Amino acid sequence: MMIRRGDELLVLRRCAADGGYWHTVAGGVEHGETYAQAAARELCEETGLVAQPIDLERTFWYDDVQVQAFVVDVPAGWEPVLNPEHDEYRWCTRDEAVALLHWPETRELVHEL
Repeated sequence: MMIRRGDELLVLRRCAADGGYWHTVAGGVEHGETYAQAAARELCEETGLVAQPIDLERTFWYDDVQVQAFVVDVPAGWEPVLNPEHDEYRWCTRDEAVALLHWPETRELVHEL
């Protein structure tokens, strides 16, 4: 899921124990959840933001895992409260985000926004 603040995108760094790579808000769908419900839950868990993400109607695959893309716009001045899965975040331009992001599908999605 992409988080936009004006022209900036939020990228999060997974803790070193998880490889220390840069990514966006992500997570699995729990039993009984829709993709939209899972996106809203993960958004809250990983950043503290309670919001309803917008479905980008873009699906891609990481190996055998289906991923549905979402975006949420936040107001100027909003900052995330990271959970223990992440140890750093950055607000980036599109080009900066593409340079940092680990997964090619996520980099491609940045270009589509």
